[in-house]
Amino acid sequence: MRILLVHNYYGSLAPSGENRVFEAERALLQQRGHEVSEYVRHNDTIRAKGIRGLVQGAFATPWNPWAAAHMRHAVEAFRPEVVHVHNTFPLLSPAIFFAIGNKAAKVLTLHNYRLFCAAAIPMRNGHVCTECLDRHSAWPALRYGCYRGNRLASIPLALSIELHRKLGTWMHRVDAFITLTDFQRDKMIAAGLPANRVYVKPNFFSGYPVPVEWQERGNYAVYAGRLSAEKGVEMLIQAWLSWGSQAPELRVLGNGPLRNVLEKMVMDSPTAKVRFMGQVSRQVAHQQIANAKLMVMPSLCFEGFPMAICEAFAFGTPLAVSNIGPFPSVVRHGVSGIIFSPGDVHALVRAMQTIWNSPTALEDLSAGARVAFEHHYNEVANYQMLTEIYSKAMAAKREVVKH
Repeated sequence: MRILLVHNYYGSLAPSGENRVFEAERALLQQRGHEVSEYVRHNDTIRAKGIRGLVQGAFATPWNPWAAAHMRHAVEAFRPEVVHVHNTFPLLSPAIFFAIGNKAAKVLTLHNYRLFCAAAIPMRNGHVCTECLDRHSAWPALRYGCYRGNRLASIPLALSIELHRKLGTWMHRVDAFITLTDFQRDKMIAAGLPANRVYVKPNFFSGYPVPVEWQERGNYAVYAGRLSAEKGVEMLIQAWLSWGSQAPELRVLGNGPLRNVLEKMVMDSPTAKVRFMGQVSRQVAHQQIANAKLMVMPSLCFEGFPMAICEAFAFGTPLAVSNIGPFPSVVRHGVSGIIFSPGDVHALVRAMQTIWNSPTALEDLSAGARVAFEHHYNEVANYQMLTEIYSKAMAAKREVVKH
């Protein structure tokens, strides 16, 4: 199969799970003998231009005729059977789907909710907000300045959402959509996607690591992710401080706008068992996750499918996740992890104390996490799901051409 992979890379200074998924799927297809080409753009090119670059990105977001022309040439030169798009924001724009036309089956992975939500994550002022999805309108995004809290910056995204609703881009120009969870699928269909072309394929972990023996693991829990409000990490630190001297060590991997605030919280509590490790390499992150007895994900928003979940499952590290969005359907309570109320410090402390004081139960959850990886989140299972979606997209494309 000839497959053209398309992606707008996020900035190199902000590690992105979407970039990693794109590269992992590219390797997955190449290793299995497919002829793979790629058409990519990088946000670093506009960031290097300063204000001029920001303006360029804003104008490109709704419709970029130059990207569409380049896409048309790429398709004509490579003649793919499938064009699989991961991210068009901001430099490619949905105009590329019009440029592809019926020359190939078109697949789009939805790593977030940006098709209908200017903020990409349905959250406003620290709370879940699905107003744009529910009302089938992007005007609330302009009212609240949902993109980076700025009304002016939100205009290109709101315009893109409204333009492609009116043009029917998502109803008529994409043959298959990939959502990461059943939860996301339901939300996106309710927001306006055609139900018969939306499929579920989660992210996956490449390779088959051997889990660290339970008795050899460190006596610590780990958080791995961005240190920002929507991730609930401030609540996590509060919970650890509340837990006090009986708590195990919490190792915090990652960086973000809240790091200074969080570090000050810990400094003001000398007995706190919290260690900030900053942005670490993927290898170091995997080592920390593999040797931990628990990973905590206290998110306050609708996540897509964080790569950290796949990593935890692969290493047999159980998860403690908030009861929000897709998490309860991915992490089975009492089987591969535990679930607690989102934003509730006391609920998190109680859940953590209960499970941590029952080492046998925690070890059983470890086994359940590894089983989840072996059944659902490994590269063999993912490859099968991906190629089945490609086949359905090609069949849909043939129907369109026929009529």
